[in-house]
Amino acid sequence: MGVEEALEFVDNLVFLKTGEHLDKTQRIILRHLWEDERRTYQDIANRRGYTEAHLKSVGAELWHLLSKVLGVKVSKSTFQGVVQGFRTTQQSLKISHIPNLEGNGTKPQDLDSNFVGRDRQIAELHTLVSQGEKVILIQGEGGVGKTRLARKYFKSQKFNFVLELWMATEIQNLTPVESVVEEWLRRYFNEEPGGDFGISLERLRRKLREQTSKIGVFIDNLETALDKNGKFLEYRRPYVELLRVLADSDVHSVTLVTSRERLRESSVEIHLYPLQGLDDEAWRKFFSSCHINCDCTILGEMCRAYGGNAKAMQILRGAILTDFSGDIHAYWQENCTDLLIERELKDLVASQFTRLQKNDLEAYSLLCRLGCYRYQDIPSLSIEGVLCLLWDVPEQKCRSIIKALQDLSLIEAKKGQYWLHPVIRDEAISRLRLASEEWELVNRKAAECWTQRVTEIKNITDALTALEAYYHYVEISDFEQAGNVILQGRGKQWSIGLPLGCSFYQLGLLQKNFSVIKRIIDDIKSQERLIRLYNILGYTYRIIGCIREAIECYEKSEEVLGKLDVKQTKISILFNTGLCKLELWEIEAAEDCFNSVCSLAEQSSNLDDYMTYSQCCLALIKSRSGSGEDAFHLAEVAFCAMSSSTRVTLWGIGHSLVSLCLTYKNLGNLKKSFELCQRAIFHAEENNFTQIKAKAISSLAELFREQGEFTRAIFYHSQAIEILDKIGAKSDLAEAYYQLALTHKKMGEIEQSKESFVQAIALFNEMQAPRQVEKVQTAMEYFEK
Repeated sequence: MGVEEALEFVDNLVFLKTGEHLDKTQRIILRHLWEDERRTYQDIANRRGYTEAHLKSVGAELWHLLSKVLGVKVSKSTFQGVVQGFRTTQQSLKISHIPNLEGNGTKPQDLDSNFVGRDRQIAELHTLVSQGEKVILIQGEGGVGKTRLARKYFKSQKFNFVLELWMATEIQNLTPVESVVEEWLRRYFNEEPGGDFGISLERLRRKLREQTSKIGVFIDNLETALDKNGKFLEYRRPYVELLRVLADSDVHSVTLVTSRERLRESSVEIHLYPLQGLDDEAWRKFFSSCHINCDCTILGEMCRAYGGNAKAMQILRGAILTDFSGDIHAYWQENCTDLLIERELKDLVASQFTRLQKNDLEAYSLLCRLGCYRYQDIPSLSIEGVLCLLWDVPEQKCRSIIKALQDLSLIEAKKGQYWLHPVIRDEAISRLRLASEEWELVNRKAAECWTQRVTEIKNITDALTALEAYYHYVEISDFEQAGNVILQGRGKQWSIGLPLGCSFYQLGLLQKNFSVIKRIIDDIKSQERLIRLYNILGYTYRIIGCIREAIECYEKSEEVLGKLDVKQTKISILFNTGLCKLELWEIEAAEDCFNSVCSLAEQSSNLDDYMTYSQCCLALIKSRSGSGEDAFHLAEVAFCAMSSSTRVTLWGIGHSLVSLCLTYKNLGNLKKSFELCQRAIFHAEENNFTQIKAKAISSLAELFREQGEFTRAIFYHSQAIEILDKIGAKSDLAEAYYQLALTHKKMGEIEQSKESFVQAIALFNEMQAPRQVEKVQTAMEYFEK
């Protein structure tokens, strides 16, 4: 039997027994030993870039696994003969398929040597869920196995999907819960969040009630957000409201929360599940699976000394295999007096760091450097994220250094992704901070890696990945570079790309824009950078209907602008201020802004995009005021420019199409208006511009009203209102209600018309837009006459 045939045969046997295939390292060992059974682990390690200790550890587990699969004792020197004999027996019996060797008809079981001794806890969690518990807090010391238990429970119960929230290990890095809920709604439920956090929470509650599939929610390391009394920190109090939603008895979800400390919020119904350390038997099973011969007396002493801590167990395994060649007696004889039973896991981790520093300085340096990463919004690193921190190590040594940390269980790895256990990260970052020069350089290297990783923002994950660089610059108080992360162009728009801040509001991550910009804006010294940040912040405010706050941002931009001769910046401020005035129905002021934009744009061909946007807005204004000839001329010029300009953005095209659609409607050219409206809807759908799509649908409703097709008009009014309500676009929503009221009035449905007028007025009042209110009231009075 050749090596490939042998590997395939063994892999099939293992899969039918365990439900999992052989991993890469196991295949490497089997391949080399099948070719020459006299090869040593050191030979294989030298050929493939592994450490001998790591291959010995993997090999021990592999022989243990094959012994179970084949039903006879298997070792490094006997496995080839055993496999060939088993294959011959199968062929002589003419069995056409490999049976499940359990022999009892049960399905294959997952084999996970790193998860032992928790069958009772899995069963108890299942019982609690069956009894109706919605939120369960798994509480225990660091490293006791809280996270692994929660993950194993979700996997064993076959949840359809799990919403995850990894709490930062440092207070300043805690993610606002508003951003978390926004992302959950968009990523998992394809639901637009509301402009108000309460609305977003209610939508999450509704989705969790509607779902019939099994949904898990996993919140890890909650203790960072708690004060000394077990209550949420004052500026993170909104997390209470999220937990109240998750604890709703009618939701079809199960939430597991892990924390070193207890949560003591009386308003949240949460079941406390204390998790203790593993017992002696679990430790024995674990060390036996690693091919470490265990003396029950010694192992019992070790287990008690470390409180049965699961992470300690894994770290000890690495130290015994690597530093003492698997001799547990020698290890304990040297270290038993250093670690007492009352010492916490952090003491163990600190001793492991110290030992690593003494034995492998390069691996120690990498481990400390890896502490700079947050492991939060993006919970793991690609290999590039690890390698970038080895800038002072020869390239050929980098992989072996990473492997050394894996052998010691000091770095977690799965499917090409790497991360630190929170307990390990705490010690790593504390040591890294002690070296100020190293601290700054490491964060810069990490930031550069994140920046290079994302060249174009296509989705939420791309945006959050690009933003990671921002947090590294904030850590070293380089606020200018942090601002650059938000402002850096990516993609092909404007030839320099679209700023990350703009991608955030286009993707609907409005809260993220608020949190990251507000944190640094008072520390920004560069005038140009400050203006651009204020502009993005103002645009975000306008989208959610906070027009006064938006205008305030643009006014601050103008103050900073001063005597700087930056025409593009000035024209941007003018145009966006005009949009705000238009939202407030301050028509004269809006028209002045747009005219000023056109005057400035005439002076430079590089500003033709703003000329086009402003002409579309002016055309709409004039079509409403009765200046039909001027409106038509502006609309025709703008439409031609929009089709030919290379600087007009996709976002700008969408809004301009809607403005031109309404302009031609007011001018009585319904055919042209319909064409532009359909084009706007298609453009918005193609680019996932939800707000633009809703505005276009509302315009479509107006067109059908003009044609007297009231049933279709009402249908599209309702559709537009539903979308705008979801995304919290208050101004557009108010206008949509106003247009619905006009349709009901034209149909003779007076009461329905009044209801929609009242809703429009309420929204405009919230926006502090008195002229919009007057507009609606005037329409109501006219109809009442």
